[in-house]
This record gives sequence, structure tokens and C-alpha cells, in this order.
Amino acid sequence: MPRGSSPKRERQYEHIKDSAKERGESEERAKEIAARTVNKERARHGESKTASRTSLEDISSGRRGGLRSHRGAQGPTFDQLYQEAKQRNIQGRSKMNKRQLASALGR
Repeated sequence: MPRGSSPKRERQYEHIKDSAKERGESEERAKEIAARTVNKERARHGESKTASRTSLEDISSGRRGGLRSHRGAQGPTFDQLYQEAKQRNIQGRSKMNKRQLASALGR
């Protein structure tokens, strides 16, 4: 947790970390999930100096609750697949739909 975090955010971090560990995540992964979630909430509530566009415009992490996890029923979002295709320099990605992107990425 960043220095100067509120006690509420500290409790939130610990709760999320413990929940992730109970689900079977490793200590490192649990810390990462908790930190990302709390940082997003801090950004949404104006408690951080900088915030990404998705932190401000996306649905809240509490409401989302894993809808976009890579293990969910629908898998990664179109935007997540597109960004990965962009990183891998897959040609024609701008004309692909979600299913085509997933196929091109070998999912």
C-alpha cells in the first residue's frame, strides 16, 4: 500500500488479499490483486495523484467482481484481447471481432 493511505484502504487491501488467498491464489498474486483493486478505488474517489482512463470510466471493481477475469465464463474482454494482439503485432486486428481476436491469439 502507498504511504499515507487511509485506514479504510488498508483494511480493504487486507480483506481483498485474504479473500484471494482463500480462493487459492499465491501470496504474490493475492497482493497484486489487492493492490490493483485498492489503487483503482483510490483513483475513482480522487485519492491518488494520477488515474488511468479505465480507472475513472470503467464500472467499479466491487460491482465488476471478476466479470473480466481471464477465468470467467466469457474470458477476457474485446479490449484486453485487442491490446494483446497489438502487443504481439497481429496484422488485421482492427477488423477482427472478439472471437477472431481470441482465435488469432491462440485461445
